[in-house]
Amino acid sequence: MTADVWLPIPPQDIEGLPEGLNYRFWDGGEDGRQEFPADPADCAVYVVPYLKSHSVKVGPLGRMSHLQVVQTLSAGVDDVTGVLSSIAPGVRLCNARGVHEASTAELALTLILASLRGIPDFVRAQQQGRWQTGFRPALADKTVLIVGYGSIGSAIEDRLAPFELARVARVARSGRATERGPVHPLTELPSLLPEADVVIVSTPLTEDTRGLVDGDFLARMKDGALLVNVARGPVVDTKALLAELEGGRLTAALDVTDPEPLPPGHPLWQAPGVLISPHVGGPTSAFLPRAKRLLVDQLTRFVNREPLRNVILTTGSTTSTGA
Repeated sequence: MTADVWLPIPPQDIEGLPEGLNYRFWDGGEDGRQEFPADPADCAVYVVPYLKSHSVKVGPLGRMSHLQVVQTLSAGVDDVTGVLSSIAPGVRLCNARGVHEASTAELALTLILASLRGIPDFVRAQQQGRWQTGFRPALADKTVLIVGYGSIGSAIEDRLAPFELARVARVARSGRATERGPVHPLTELPSLLPEADVVIVSTPLTEDTRGLVDGDFLARMKDGALLVNVARGPVVDTKALLAELEGGRLTAALDVTDPEPLPPGHPLWQAPGVLISPHVGGPTSAFLPRAKRLLVDQLTRFVNREPLRNVILTTGSTTSTGA
């Protein structure tokens, strides 16, 4: 019997899908109550709906008894890893490496420049009809530290290159050499933090990175430094960050928060020196063309029994291949 593939993008809108598979459109619907397009037990490849609630994303997984591949359309897979115990052994979990680098790196640069140059203040002044000028920090001559140097961290550095920085330092789970310079292991982070004017967090959310940006991390940052989080909200200890913001020692630009969505009345909304965007690093016009290319490539590899890209882990395995 031909294997089913559940897609959150209508298959007729994806040019180049390989033959030999049954394509079923399912994205959960607007209210998360869209009926399943077929028996979940027949699904071999499940492409997780993008920008849907956690319950929608994981809803069919427990009934997909013949599942072979779970493909996310997000860079992070933390929404799925928590329910892997309900999935049979041998299922490959793949992320969307290659889909979000451009748009997330663009947003990281936007947040940095907007924060340093005081764009939120200018917007408020414009709304009040006030001509508000004065000196602001430039990105030029700054030292930038990128914490989480995977494909997104590298794409961020691509876009920082023309800005005449004093230095870029890079940190990842383990050290390595690159054409641009060394990537320092996480163990060296404490000695790098005091030197950075801008600290960009772009690490995946794992048990090792949850709460990574805690009180000690923030205390090591230099006075007046900017923290930029384009990773996941729980990587940062919100209470510890609030203390630094309210004290005026640090500033922050956050595309993600903990909790998320940030509820009305939360003190982060009104904290001094913070710029908040509502987790919009991925959803741009750059998403669909790259997502479609990834799906065509992965499904072609699946049909031809070739190695899949971006395999983070295989269920039932004791090792993970994720960055």
